[in-house]
Parts: sequence; C-alpha cells; structure tokens
Amino acid sequence: MKWLDHLKTINEHRRLVREGCFRLGLYRQGLMHDLSKYSPSEFLVGARYYQGYRSPNNAEREDKGYSAAWLHHKGRNKHHYEYWIDYSATEGEGMVPARMPERYLCEMFVDRVAASKIYNGDKYTDDMPLKYFLKGKPKILMERQTKRTLEFLLRKLAKDGEKETEDYIRRRILKKYLVPGFMKSCGSKKKRNA
Repeated sequence: MKWLDHLKTINEHRRLVREGCFRLGLYRQGLMHDLSKYSPSEFLVGARYYQGYRSPNNAEREDKGYSAAWLHHKGRNKHHYEYWIDYSATEGEGMVPARMPERYLCEMFVDRVAASKIYNGDKYTDDMPLKYFLKGKPKILMERQTKRTLEFLLRKLAKDGEKETEDYIRRRILKKYLVPGFMKSCGSKKKRNA
C-alpha cells in the first residue's frame, strides 16, 4: 500500500526534523514542520507517485511537467528558499530571491539533513546533504547570503559532523532567538565566544 508507505515516510521525516529543530531550540518550527504534507493537495499526489527512494514530487514533475504538490508545499512552508522569491521593487528586475530569516534557514538545513537520512537510509553520511546541494547549486535561485550560509553549514556538517554543526548554529546563528539558559540545558560546559 503506497499511501501507507508514503505516510510512514512523512512521519519519519517530520520526526527527524522535529528532533533536529528541538536541539536547535526551534520548538514551534519543529512541531509545525511540513504539516501541509497531510493536506489532500499534497498527500494524495505523494501517495500516487511514492517510490521510497526520492521525493514523489520529482515523479509527478516527470509525469506532468510540473508538480502541483510542490507548488502547494513551497508556498506554505517558510523553510524552503522558493517561498522567499518575490517581484523586485526595482522596475525591470522581475523575480528575485529575498534573504531568508535565520531561523527558517536553519530549519532548511535540518530539513535537508533529514531528507538525506530518509532517502539514503543506512548509507547516509554527513557529506550527502552537501553533495546534493552542490549538484543543484548553479541552478538555485537563492539569495546570495542565504546560499553562502547554507553552503557553509553543509560543508561544516560534512567536515565536523551533526553535533558540532548544531552547536555552531545555536551559538552563532540562533543566539538571539534562544531563551536564556538554553545553552546550559544543551549541555554546553565550555565558555564560548559567540
């Protein structure tokens, strides 16, 4: 039953993202992540095109020439850089990417790691999210600083691992969003410069 396998994949992906967001102190985002995937517009299409080793949106796109489920999804989820594409205020520039707020950029990082873990299973290594990013990088319409920060985090993940990268994100990127005392509750014993 493809619909049940698709549901299990969504639930497992959301669990991984929720755990990653919680480790970063992004509790609300962890709870709300990808809820639109349960809507009929996304779930029914995902179940129909489910394959288990890649996003069903890719299969729908190959079949129809576009993915209605993806268009619905990216318009409702701020952790996708595509959500942040708008018309320029400068006449004649057309569509331009806007800088993502840090908390959504960090959720995007967690989302990419979780998706790599889901689709690669036991073969997952910390360099896989970076490899996937680099493969599509030339075509990505992402704001320059957002792209640089995401690539930096993915390279750090590949080099230093998940725990070290999450620690960096908490200390350097999300510090202003975190409640006082959060670093102590994460087990940070060293005094660090932020």
